[in-house]
Amino acid sequence: MTATVPGAPPPVDAAHDPHLSGTFEPVIDEIDAGDLEVTGELPPEMDGMYVRNGPNPRFTPLGSYIFPLEGDGMVHGMWVSGGKARYANRFVHTPMLDAEIAAGRALWGGLMTGYTPGAAEVGPSLAGTMKDLPDINVVRHGGKLLALAESAPPYALTPELATVGRETFGGSLPAGICAHPKVDPRTGEMVVFCYGLEAPHLTWSVLGPDGGTRRAPAAVAGVDQPVMIHDMALTERFVVLVLGPMYFDVAAAMRGGSLLAWRPGDGTRVALIPRDGGPVRWAHTEAFWSWHSANAYDAPDGGVVLDYVEWSRPGGLSPDTGPVVGGIARAEIDPVSGTIRRRFLTDPHGMEFPRVDDRRIGQQHGVVALGTKTQRVALANGEFDAVLWLDTATEQTVTWDAGDLSVGEPCFVPRPGGSTDDGDTAHGWWVTFATDRTDRSSWFVVFAAADPGAGPVARVRIPVRVPLGLHGAWLPTEE
Repeated sequence: MTATVPGAPPPVDAAHDPHLSGTFEPVIDEIDAGDLEVTGELPPEMDGMYVRNGPNPRFTPLGSYIFPLEGDGMVHGMWVSGGKARYANRFVHTPMLDAEIAAGRALWGGLMTGYTPGAAEVGPSLAGTMKDLPDINVVRHGGKLLALAESAPPYALTPELATVGRETFGGSLPAGICAHPKVDPRTGEMVVFCYGLEAPHLTWSVLGPDGGTRRAPAAVAGVDQPVMIHDMALTERFVVLVLGPMYFDVAAAMRGGSLLAWRPGDGTRVALIPRDGGPVRWAHTEAFWSWHSANAYDAPDGGVVLDYVEWSRPGGLSPDTGPVVGGIARAEIDPVSGTIRRRFLTDPHGMEFPRVDDRRIGQQHGVVALGTKTQRVALANGEFDAVLWLDTATEQTVTWDAGDLSVGEPCFVPRPGGSTDDGDTAHGWWVTFATDRTDRSSWFVVFAAADPGAGPVARVRIPVRVPLGLHGAWLPTEE
């Protein structure tokens, strides 16, 4: 058991936490490995890096551990070029993580404990601070590679994944940005939001293609209490935010209760924020929760279409009991009447991490890919044993059963020079990391987008285990 100082909470029981054991068990070593073994054939045109972030506690967490909201960030990179592959992984080295490495143990408590170390342990500059957690996503924008946190400053990385430091965009965004910014492929702008415990509780802003702040943080009118929002979507006209009734309750937390409160009686609201700076349009429906959006676009009738994963409630983050139903859904939002029509596009049997061809962000898309469960074996939240592709035009699906492999979020890799006229069904590949539940071996798998149900056209053996994580991006080689 990890030693702690008096007053600090004890370490959690990692062996019995599904997100600290099994396919999620953290790794400690940072490695580099080249000339990896390939089964099948890596497409010779594929030239770039797939990089994925995820929670990977360096030391056993103290007091509590809430997946997917906490854990030290670790980025995993797979470089592919000329039919060959190499791999490396690196911790995102925050000052807090480095202090824990120097001490040889965890110093900060989990988010639900509220415990922070004092000056005697970490010095005056870090005493009483919350731990930085850039462990959710990764994006490259304005020439910078960024490891993203949940509404906090990201951390800049070098192209070889070494940590540069906290990024505030020249001091223009000191509160940080969201974990799921969206880059408009037409304009090159990156649109972000940030929520906070203090007013203004929700802001949005825009970074230009060069990484400079094009629109300073602007408050979203109509948000009068701190609310959790994980993802967003973008259309040519609107920033789309889904506000489920999940609120931060600091007073309850100080009394020993939960920091997060699920209040389904409030229903769920969707904010359509005009990108030209006009007044926000609100739509309202009965309560549901959404972690992730696939994409959104403007409909010919003036409405907005949003494809997303809908859950009946936020699972382990709410005190409700009973089954949690989740699946890929479509919302048709009328910005004039404020009404929402929702329906599931598939059987809602548990799926997450929806992705489209990023070149279609903000425009009508063809295929949505996401992880799903066969229901054959019991899997932890965030763990999947199949990949599903949904053709949104026909609403037909194709599934690849991964067998003993647990798979992560799929990511689209466009064919260099390929056209987007045929959407994301005829060009390119889908990639993800996968780990075998029987022998804990890990793989990088590649599917042909034209026929993904046929299974991987290439599997790259990674010489170390890659824990299941969260979100990633394909970064083509820059000329």
